[in-house]
Formats: sequence, C-alpha cells, structure tokens
Amino acid sequence: MSGKLYVVGLGPGSPDQVTPEALAAVAASGELYGYGPYLDRLTLRPDQRRIASDNRQELSRADAALASAAAGNTVCLVSGGDPGVFAMAAAVCEAVEAGPSEWRALDIVIVPGVTAMLAVAARVGAPLGHDFCVMSLSDNLKPWPVITARLKAAAAAGFAIALYNPVSRHRPWQLGEALEILRAILTAETPVVFGRAAGRPDEKIVVTTLAQADPDLADMATCIIVGSPETRHVAREGLPDLVYTPRFAKG
Repeated sequence: MSGKLYVVGLGPGSPDQVTPEALAAVAASGELYGYGPYLDRLTLRPDQRRIASDNRQELSRADAALASAAAGNTVCLVSGGDPGVFAMAAAVCEAVEAGPSEWRALDIVIVPGVTAMLAVAARVGAPLGHDFCVMSLSDNLKPWPVITARLKAAAAAGFAIALYNPVSRHRPWQLGEALEILRAILTAETPVVFGRAAGRPDEKIVVTTLAQADPDLADMATCIIVGSPETRHVAREGLPDLVYTPRFAKG
C-alpha cells in the first residue's frame, strides 16, 4: 500500500499568506507532523491526527512522517515560511537518501510557501530587487568560521543579504559580530531592515542604517535584510519609507 507525503510551507504567519495549494494539502492529509507552534496555525478536523515535536527534531520528524507515508497514510509535514528555505524539505530529502529503499518510491510533494525574507521585503518596498543571497547565522549545523567567510564574500560581492536565525538564547553574540564584519566592508549608510513576525499581529518593522543597526532589535522571529551598495532608502512624508535595490547595477 503506497501513501503520500506533502511537505508544506505555511508562510510567515498570516493566514492570508497561506497558499491555496498548501491548504488543499493540509485538507487531504490524515496525519500532520510539525513543530507545535506551526501546527497551532491550522484548524484540523476531528479525523485528522496532529503529531507535534520540538523545533530541533527535524530529522526525526522527517523519519516519522516518511515511515507513516510508507505505511500507506497520506501525511502532511508542515514548515513555517517555505519548506525549502532552512526548513523541512531538506530534512526530508536527507532522510530519504539515508533511509530504507521503499522511501525512495514514495509520492513526495513539496508545496512552496512565502518565506520570511519575502514578507519582510514586501513591507518596505523591494530591497531584494536585484541580486541577493540568503544566509542563516545559526552555527548549529555549520561552523561559525564558515558563516563569517560567507558573510565577507557576500558583502564584498555586492549582494543584498537576508539573514535568518540572527540570535537565540544560546547565540546572543553572533549578530553583533556579523554586523561588525559587514561594517568593515559596507558603508555606514547601508540600509538595514529588521523585520519581526512579518504579517502577524505582533509584527515590528524597523528600517535603519548599518551604522545604527542594534542587535537588540532582533530575536529568533526576526529576518534581517542588509542592503547592497546600490540599495536606496526613500523617505516619504506621512507615509512609510521605501527601501529598494535598483534593477540595474553599476559596473
């Protein structure tokens, strides 16, 4: 008996930003696996089973969902944002590669979602309007020297940079060090956007400069966008400022 596994992105938190495809996958599934706060966003039927686990149990959660699908169930594994951006789609692929051969024969459907950097960017204009890169500042899965080397390379190459996982209780110092690295390469006036909980009721968006960027503005619900040398900050009287990176780049 062959089952099915949906890997679904629920967006950054606003119900309006969950795609119809994601909602259809949730509705079609009998079992739903995920980090508890993400599952809490869903309204499930009595016949649907909710299986919550801790945020750091990605691989074991993927294993459990795959095993259930291999047993013939239709399963949904949920992520916040997009499942392919620092989320569960990679964990599922890793589990399939390392797991039993029958997992490779499963029908696995990755359902995209609105990731945090897109929600934050939309709140301020178009800071990702030209070339950009995305990095996680968490050193749980890669060494800190790798992070710093990539940060230096991205800034020197002229990318706008979206930063995920900027701080945590166990990593309170890393964002400060990352900002100091960027200050050594980029100008003091480089726009920086702190976007916390974009699209949710507790949303907080702060536009500042690299010189004035304060690590205390961030927590684990914050995505930070650091502009490129071309990124512009447009003040508007009585209206929110616009931050955008032009579609062209100087040679």
